[in-house]
Amino acid sequence: MTDTHTPAPTTASASSEPPPKARPPKRKSMYPMWFYAPAGVIYTALFVVPTFASFYFSLTRWTIFDSEFIGLDNFRTFFSEPYLFDSLVNTIIYAVVTSAAKVVIGLLLAVFLSSQIIARGYLRSVIFFPTLVSAVGVGVTFSVLMDPFDGLINNLLAKVGIDGPGWITDPDMALLSVAAVDIWRGVGIATLIYIAGIVAIPQEYFEAARVDGANAFRNFWHITLPLMKPATATVIILSLIGGLRSFDLIWTMTKGGPGFSSDVLASVVYKQYQAGFYGLSTAGNVVLFLLVAAIVIPLFWFLNRKQVEQ
Repeated sequence: MTDTHTPAPTTASASSEPPPKARPPKRKSMYPMWFYAPAGVIYTALFVVPTFASFYFSLTRWTIFDSEFIGLDNFRTFFSEPYLFDSLVNTIIYAVVTSAAKVVIGLLLAVFLSSQIIARGYLRSVIFFPTLVSAVGVGVTFSVLMDPFDGLINNLLAKVGIDGPGWITDPDMALLSVAAVDIWRGVGIATLIYIAGIVAIPQEYFEAARVDGANAFRNFWHITLPLMKPATATVIILSLIGGLRSFDLIWTMTKGGPGFSSDVLASVVYKQYQAGFYGLSTAGNVVLFLLVAAIVIPLFWFLNRKQVEQ
């Protein structure tokens, strides 16, 4: 009698399926949670509490000693300001012009200052130096230099036969003149961010491109520019936030003038505060906060999503 017992058949699917991969253990932080407590307390005290307090006081008529709840009256008054729309347009123009210029000029300067040139470290310091000077100091200096009658810029132009314009006295030029000064002062930060990004690019990419016969322009267009997208996103976000919130340089150079030609939202808020309308100015600050958030948060999400997809 023969043994008819045969081993149980195994399915093909069971034999072909790879064993499940074990999930890597979560990395624990190097520091205990209470190490973060001081930073959390400072952040809460200097940002979270004042932010929520601003939302409350924007609904009141307040002074240093007391407050009276008036609902949305401050916002109705703020949006009925006669030159509010003009200041909003100026704010958008100022932010877009300054951020776009910082992206383009900062990238070109970074490429130049990352190449093998003489005195590269010194030139980097020169480009970055204006960032260290206060905006008020820069504004006072350039308001003297751009004086249409006795300013150094127009005097130099007169020596070559050019009649210099009213840089900060012409309503059509005042805002763009301040924007040019802002670009000069802030392009150092953009350049520094781009230099850090260029230095981090592996040199193997450029060596392979050199073997293929690529010139400097092709290296920039096909290697440097695509790999600078994270740095570009950072520069755009930082510059746009700074442009939308800009006040000190504009106020120092033009005080929103001539007339209301260079008024931005921040200067409108400050004028209300100067006039003693504290609740109204607080409502304006809330509007400015919401405007910045409404523009920057979707843009931040869009730029980061594009990076993940690529």
